[in-house]
Amino acid sequence: MLPVVAIVGRPNCGKSTIFNRIVGQRISIVEDTPGVTRDRIYAKAEWLGRSFHIIDTGGIEVSDEPLVDQIKYQAEIAIDEADVVIFVCDGREGVTPDDEYVAELLYRAQKKVVVAVNKVDDVKFKENVYEFYRLGFEDVVGISSLHGIGFGDMLDKVIAFLPKKTDTEYAEDTIKFCFIGRPNVGKSSLTNAILGEERVIVSDIAGTTRDAIDSPFTRDGQKYVVIDTAGLRKRGKIYESTEKYSVLRAMSAIERSDICVVVIDATEGIIEYDKRIAGYAHNAYKGVIICVNKWDAIKKETKTMNEWIKDIRSEFQFLDYAPIVFVSAKEKKRIHTLFDAIKQVSVNYERRIATNVLNDVILDAVSLNPAPTYNGGKLKVYYVTQVGVKPPTFVLFVNNPDFMHFSYERFIDNKIREYFDFTGTPIKIIAKIRE
Repeated sequence: MLPVVAIVGRPNCGKSTIFNRIVGQRISIVEDTPGVTRDRIYAKAEWLGRSFHIIDTGGIEVSDEPLVDQIKYQAEIAIDEADVVIFVCDGREGVTPDDEYVAELLYRAQKKVVVAVNKVDDVKFKENVYEFYRLGFEDVVGISSLHGIGFGDMLDKVIAFLPKKTDTEYAEDTIKFCFIGRPNVGKSSLTNAILGEERVIVSDIAGTTRDAIDSPFTRDGQKYVVIDTAGLRKRGKIYESTEKYSVLRAMSAIERSDICVVVIDATEGIIEYDKRIAGYAHNAYKGVIICVNKWDAIKKETKTMNEWIKDIRSEFQFLDYAPIVFVSAKEKKRIHTLFDAIKQVSVNYERRIATNVLNDVILDAVSLNPAPTYNGGKLKVYYVTQVGVKPPTFVLFVNNPDFMHFSYERFIDNKIREYFDFTGTPIKIIAKIRE
């Protein structure tokens, strides 16, 4: 599980710009209006070979304005989840009552803190940095989020505080999978149905799973580990609504798994958030299964399952490779269909194709359907080879990678799937110039 860094501070001090610069892409909304970032936003980042998750948060302030309480709760969860906190302040305005309020929250949380005094891109503001030592933290760095000044010093301090990466090692033939989905769709009930015992807290209250739990078990001679994703930690309050459960821990479980089972509640149908959660697994290049739970709880007619499959294929077009299963965790029915899918996806996730066979398929396909002109040139594919598994990864040696349009990459992907069974697994295609 990767360590976690949270960026916190009062509104409009440059947190989202810092987040975007660390991540290297424009993810957070950056606007001069205070309070624009209302929810935590997550990404994976790296500095000097150390990878970590980073959370952007809405600004914390002492105010009666609408949404301020919600933003504060979101930031408190982020602090709670974090190993290290980057506390952002505005070097041009000096220490404010809101800064002191945030500092108080951080004292209570007892987290490692690096104070980033932002907006010191002008020499006349550099002296202001010293004022922020009175907030009581040892590590204070002057930075400019706009120009990237001081970022190296800030991130050096951050990674010095990161805990050593710890992860349980399992035998190589162990299949690691996790259930991901909105709260209360039955992830914990599915885990219990599989394990045959009440290993995980099950409740009708959304967000009752508090910690990520690894449960190794053996079924029909095959070793498995089910990684149960946690909901939010509660300290007397439910900070998040059903829609905003703790995504960060789901991401950690996704990262540690080979296969992600996206759980959908049959009684509620497909909602937009289901697609967002499934997108995390797809973007992480994990094997994916779509599992419709609570199948016992809905009225069924002759074509009900076919209608569901049609709807899922329509709503989850980016997961057209994922098998679909229908189960009831409560009744422990059709669980075997889930394991059939897990085994199938596991085999495909590690499938290797002989280079000569692969070239026969791809070179025939591109000769019959040449690439269109794109970026001022036409792509020529000279050779293809598989360089990895988990996910299956293919390198195309070409005249110029810039000439490959995403639609032609999709064409190559489809051709590979047409000839070889990659059900349940994404395929990674990399275009490289032929030396």
